[in-house]
Amino acid sequence: MAKSPRPRANTSATKPTAKRATTSVVGTEPVIASDVAEEAAFALRSLQQAHANNKRYDASDEELLKFYEQMVLIRRFEEKAGQLYGLGLIGGFCHLYIGQEAVAVGLQSALKEGHDSVITGYRDHGHMLAYGIDPKVIMAELTGRGAGISRGKGGSMHMFSTEHKFYGGHGIVGAQVPLGAGLAFAHKYRNDGGVCMAYFGDGASNQGQVYETFNMAALWKLPIIFVVENNGYAMGTAVKRGSAETHFYRRGTAFRIPGMDVNGMDVLEVRQAAEVALEYVRAGNGPVLMELKTYRYRGHSMSDPAKYRSREEVQEMRDNHDPIEGAKAELLKRGVTEEKIKEIDKRIRQVVAESADFAETSPEPDVAELYTDVLVENY
Repeated sequence: MAKSPRPRANTSATKPTAKRATTSVVGTEPVIASDVAEEAAFALRSLQQAHANNKRYDASDEELLKFYEQMVLIRRFEEKAGQLYGLGLIGGFCHLYIGQEAVAVGLQSALKEGHDSVITGYRDHGHMLAYGIDPKVIMAELTGRGAGISRGKGGSMHMFSTEHKFYGGHGIVGAQVPLGAGLAFAHKYRNDGGVCMAYFGDGASNQGQVYETFNMAALWKLPIIFVVENNGYAMGTAVKRGSAETHFYRRGTAFRIPGMDVNGMDVLEVRQAAEVALEYVRAGNGPVLMELKTYRYRGHSMSDPAKYRSREEVQEMRDNHDPIEGAKAELLKRGVTEEKIKEIDKRIRQVVAESADFAETSPEPDVAELYTDVLVENY
């Protein structure tokens, strides 16, 4: 009967081996794998570290009042849109932005209006308002009127304004991401210094076209900021039930895109993160992926009763994490009076009421509008 072979003296069975850096030769230069890995790891962590070092934007009282005003405008506008939908004045789908206001306001306040491009999905009213677009023409678009920003043909989900560099409003989940890369490519091709901010949700993050876009954007170093608005639910599916990797800011790691993890319920933290991301992208380093952890108080759309979560969960977010109340508390702490804040609230309610009146009294589009904007050229 053959004897079992003895283990050799220096095998891993008897003695642990020391870790060694492997080397290879590229041309005439030796490459040490451990050095390459460390460099890559540092590059991918660098923006998160920069954000962690200084998390909140040092806003002046005037700036913070502006952020507060914009968030209140979005909140009141969306509440009114919900009312008009209930009255049957808004048809089709309608996705409200209530609860997520700090994301659009914090990020877009750092952009150059009319120069940098913005593109998003179908929950788009808040992004347009945050970019300074007249609430009257947005509300008129919601009600399908000829005075709407897309002459009543886009509705809630497909609004568009080349003048304001706002490119939609897209109903197909994730489709705006490769289009955003196209906008970024245009900025780079024209060498105009512009950046594209492309928003999408946690659900859209699992789309294949998103990863194809990540690869292309990183390869060509496109000036684009990918923004994941993680509100916890892809329609009615909780993040942890639909995504294997729930830390979405890590999703760009395979493409060497640095990620940032940001509290999307704090407008000052969002704005500071935007400063870090924009500095990196404008310097020609390529894309950044930002995950904004936020929350929507309403259902996915107006037709969603949101039975997949408890009332207590929603109330806890409203009571302890509301972005508007957080900004208000900061203002009061700085000595801004309750009267001044109430004046802002009153003025915003008036603006929203006027936008609703404008939308209800504006005529519907002419029949001839059916044939416009179909083809770019004349045939």
